[in-house]
Amino acid sequence: SSARRNRPTPEAPVRRTWIHHVLPAAFCAVPVLAAALIFAAVPPAAREQYLRRVSESPIDWVILALGSTLFATQTLLGWRALRWLDDDFDTRPDKWLTHLGQAAEWFPLLGLIGTVAAILQTFHAIVPGQRVEPAEIIRNYAPAITATGSGLFMAFLNILPSWVVIAGRKLIRSLAGVAPPPQHEVMLTRAQSAQPAPTAGIHFPPPGGRA
Repeated sequence: SSARRNRPTPEAPVRRTWIHHVLPAAFCAVPVLAAALIFAAVPPAAREQYLRRVSESPIDWVILALGSTLFATQTLLGWRALRWLDDDFDTRPDKWLTHLGQAAEWFPLLGLIGTVAAILQTFHAIVPGQRVEPAEIIRNYAPAITATGSGLFMAFLNILPSWVVIAGRKLIRSLAGVAPPPQHEVMLTRAQSAQPAPTAGIHFPPPGGRA
């Protein structure tokens, strides 16, 4: 039967620990490590300027706060989605992972709003007939750069958890000796497919392989 097919083979204690505890936590740490690697790869002078300018940019505060909250929520849901139950994964978080993953598209738009606002702020500081100090122009224009960077960084960070769940489930299934699901786990996003779909995101079959 399908239930018997999806039942893991007998596991040694070490193997069981890896499947139930170590691998889910390790996969959930991948997006965090990727974000840290990207941030560390930024040239030190650029990183220092960003950290100094972002402290004076409220639009960056909004982008970073929303993005961090969304990422933390997805990380928790991803950990739950990677937990192995009796004969399959916990599929209850899948719907939420799908919708929250699509919300990553918001952040470049928020960054663009910050860019436009900073440009308008710079124009406002330039008064015909008056000399404007270069430092003042840089201060007014800086949020245009930091908001764009914050939006792109948060978008990158928030598209990773869904992909990690897909890759993690495949590896954990192989280690558990479980047959693959009847339908492949796929990621359907607007960037990948223009075809309308009932659920644009992860599709996971129900436990036991029943449609």
